[in-house]
Formats: sequence, structure tokens, C-alpha cells
Amino acid sequence: MFRAGRSLGVFGVVAALAAAAVTAVASPAMAAPGCVGVSGVGSSGGPANAAPWLNGNTGGLPGLSGRTTAIEKITGTYSPNKTVDRFNVLGTDLGIMWDNGAGQILTAFGDTTGLSRNPTCDGLVGEWRSNVLFRSSDRVLADGMRIDSAPKDGTGQAREIISGLKIPGVEASSIPTSGIAVNGVQYLSYMSVRNWGEAGQWSTNYSQIATSSDNGETWTMRPETLRPNIGGVLPAGVAPVAGSENFQMSSMVKDGGFVYNYGTPAGRSGEVRLSRVPEGAILDLSAYEYWNGNGWIRADPAAAVPVMDGRIGEISVQYNEFLGKFVAMYADAFSSIVMRTAPSPVGPWTAPETLVNLVEVPGIYAAYIHPWSSGSDLYFLATTWADYNVMLMRTTLVR
Repeated sequence: MFRAGRSLGVFGVVAALAAAAVTAVASPAMAAPGCVGVSGVGSSGGPANAAPWLNGNTGGLPGLSGRTTAIEKITGTYSPNKTVDRFNVLGTDLGIMWDNGAGQILTAFGDTTGLSRNPTCDGLVGEWRSNVLFRSSDRVLADGMRIDSAPKDGTGQAREIISGLKIPGVEASSIPTSGIAVNGVQYLSYMSVRNWGEAGQWSTNYSQIATSSDNGETWTMRPETLRPNIGGVLPAGVAPVAGSENFQMSSMVKDGGFVYNYGTPAGRSGEVRLSRVPEGAILDLSAYEYWNGNGWIRADPAAAVPVMDGRIGEISVQYNEFLGKFVAMYADAFSSIVMRTAPSPVGPWTAPETLVNLVEVPGIYAAYIHPWSSGSDLYFLATTWADYNVMLMRTTLVR
């Protein structure tokens, strides 16, 4: 479904014509003479081919029952944002959003592909980036979410903002999990993925924070924030820390001068634990406190107990003014998008309420709340495996 007056553009036409060349791209490419290997993607269990036409998707939006509707594709060939033409983003996932504190929403995506600049070696689909970043100042979300800009490389395509080795078994990718802005500085939490497993399963080396002082254009890794995972490939001199395995993925939210960090293990099968830190001390792991069910314990991640049960991954938490509560969204064990609420950061959290079920939208995951949701409209981004792209959705909240 396209918005009136929009077209695919040059890159989109090229992409559509490329659909006929299925033999060239429907399976992993074989390295041609002079080519150095062939890369692939798989962020959070995505398909091998990050292109809609290869996965049987027409680009249409799902029809949903209940209080949730799909508004538009944010990325890909069928998006009004023309992300192929403007940023060479053909397929991507996630879409972690936060307010940059200066009138924009920054949105971080996971493994990303585009039209290849070297089709002889990579096939028609290539240009693998572990992550990219978009900026948006669009506050009228009822008709979609317009993308203003992105950090680009010298060729004009959206560039990778956090580099990774792209070596399976060592570091397969570097995937953002949460972002927040404090006093003009952007903080982005990411996980170093060691290996992708079956859908919803992966292992990490560690999680870590990167910072940016130029609105996401350039990023600095902060090794003092590294949280090692059990069995991870770690930098020299870094030892395992008990409890850090439960904070490999995160969702950060500010409240009362603290940044609360909802942590989960790698994958989509862990419970949620909670830490907090004063806003001015985000980079100081010794300043973090962990909720043990009765109070806060400083500098001991092993003390953290679950605040939300279930098989949870890629959680997004925001405070919602309309409800006067904290709202959490994630994909559950059945690949349905669910929502929970709580009166305070520690809970108690309600039982999950299904917003999008797997029957209506198979393979949906990574529901990330838009920070500028207002009134009874809760906007969020979500990804589907079928076309490996991100769409904007809205659910109507009920008090």
C-alpha cells in the first residue's frame, strides 16, 4: 500500500526489475574469481535474503483486528521514505527510538542490506551493515513517520555507526538495543553478537555503551561500560562478572533523575531484570544499583531478580502520560506483540495483553515504542521476518 502521490523512484524500479533475476539472489551467492567471500545477514533471526520480493511479500500492510492498526512501512522498497533511493536501505529490522533532546527522534536499526555495488561478488543484494541510524522530526504520526537524515558514508548510503568484525563465532554483528539522551549526549547500548542461532536465539560476547556528542553522526565506544557474557569472546584483561549475562540487551528510560535499565539475556527467552543509575553516571558501572525484590543493591548485577517473567527479548519501556503508568512492549514466546503496564519502574507489572497475534502477522518481532506517542494513541515500530523491514503501528490505549 502506497501513500497517494508517492512512487518507488529509481532505486525502487531497479529493485523491482531485479525480482526477475531470482537465480542470482534467491540463494547465497557463490564467490566469483577475485571476490573475497560473501556476507549475509540475520539480525534477530531475520531471513537470509533481506529483500521483500525474495521472501514472498508484496509490500502491503497487514489487516488487523482489535485496537491495533498498521500505518505504513518505514523502510524498504515500499516505504514512502524511499530508503533505498536515499540511504540504500533495502532490508533492515528493529528501530529503537529515543528523543535526542533537540527536537528529533533518533532510530537505530539492526543488520541492514541494500542494492549491491559489487553484484558480481555479492549478488544484487549486498552492502551489509550491522546497524544504521535515522533521524526524524515528524510529530504527526497518524499518517506515517518521515525520515529527515542519516549518517552517510562517502557514497551517500547510510553508514554503519558501530563497527563489528562480521566473523561468525568471533563477532557476527553489533546490534543496538536501546538509546537515550542526557544533557545533549546520546547513549546507545549495543550487543556484540557472537553467533546467530535458530530464530529468537543467539549468543553474545558482551553488551556495551557508545556515546555521541554530534547527534549520532559519530560514536565512541565506552569499554568501561562493557558487561561480559558467559562464554563470550572478550577483550584482553576482561573477566566474567556474575549477573552481567542478564543485561546483554536493554531498554533505558529516565525517571526522577535516574536512568532505569531493563535488562534481558541474549535472545528472546529470558526474564527482565532492572538496574538504575543517576543520569550523570551512566558510564560508571560501579554507580549502578540493582533491584533485588526489596530494595536497591549497588554494584552487584547478580543481586537483580526478575521484575517481569516469561520468555522476553527486545523489550521497550516508556512512561505513558495518558495511562500515568510505565508501558512495556515485546514479542512473547508465541511471536505475538504484547503490552504490560506498571505504576512504577519496579512494578508490579500486569499480565501481558496481546496487541498483535502471530495468526494475523506471522513472525512479527521487535516492538519499539515511539517516545512522542500522545493521548490514547500508542505508536510503535515492529519488524516482520517475511519482508525484513520495519513498519509503523498504532494501538489505542484504554484506561
